[in-house]
Amino acid sequence: MTKPRGLLLVKSGGDGAVPEWQAGFREFAPELLVRGWNDTSVDPGDVNYVLVWEPEPGRIAGYRNLRVICSSAAGVEHIVRDPTLPPHLPILRMVSQETSQTLGEYVCLAALSILRDFPRMIAAQAERRWDPYEPPHTALDKRVGIMGIGTIGQVAARMLGGLGFKLSGWARTRKSIDGVTMFSGDDELESFLSGCDILVNLLPDTPETRGILDVRRLAQLPHGAGVVNAGRGTAIILPDLVAALDSGQIGAAVLDVFEQEPLPAESPIWRHPNVTVTAHLAGYASRRARAAAVVAALEALERGETVRHLYDRVRGY
Repeated sequence: MTKPRGLLLVKSGGDGAVPEWQAGFREFAPELLVRGWNDTSVDPGDVNYVLVWEPEPGRIAGYRNLRVICSSAAGVEHIVRDPTLPPHLPILRMVSQETSQTLGEYVCLAALSILRDFPRMIAAQAERRWDPYEPPHTALDKRVGIMGIGTIGQVAARMLGGLGFKLSGWARTRKSIDGVTMFSGDDELESFLSGCDILVNLLPDTPETRGILDVRRLAQLPHGAGVVNAGRGTAIILPDLVAALDSGQIGAAVLDVFEQEPLPAESPIWRHPNVTVTAHLAGYASRRARAAAVVAALEALERGETVRHLYDRVRGY
């Protein structure tokens, strides 16, 4: 088995996280040297790999012997916005089994929260008010649609299916997934949305997906539908969502990602009675799991194999 060699520079979690990263990589690639981003003893010419979150613009271009850029999370916008980024370098998106598992758990939690009206329970507790209501539906008669049904979305779909939800999915290109009614392309988006009692957005951030859930698209959902956003904050026009919530077109929303993070304290989303806000925590993985995922991808690259989850500059994700 070809193990990656050389030096990996890591910028994720701060200087205090470096020993944990080193321990993780030592387990899976003991010949790979791991140093912190701020280690002044590192010669830039010795750096072969970087694992980063929000690297400062211009820094990566200074590593002349760099082979691969690894994102420490699924998104790569924080990397590709650097105008000096060398265009030939492969960029690895972070998708591990733990990421898929935890994001799938979050999607199930959000869907069940909407189904059982969990905000009503929280409000009753805050008011010390006994409120023994009976929700009118179960998962068996609710339809969940997933926008962006890739590796993570398919794990979420399996979990949701286990709860009894009827499932549909939408992707840019045609796919076939067991147990999921699939739609694709702009021509089928309205038909997809019209069948979503709960819409789950897992789309990446691309020019085509930014603002895709605007006033027109939100109006294509069934009246009173729920919305879950665990993909990218740029997919939803937030004022349009607030207006749809106020009118009742959208009955509830669970939002984990926002175009501006942290979400400003003055945002009306914080105080909306039909919105649950979480702090970009839907999908996560331990540093050990992420180290294992990086090593597996680097090994495949060294062998000349096709590597999953490489960023495609043409598609934008």
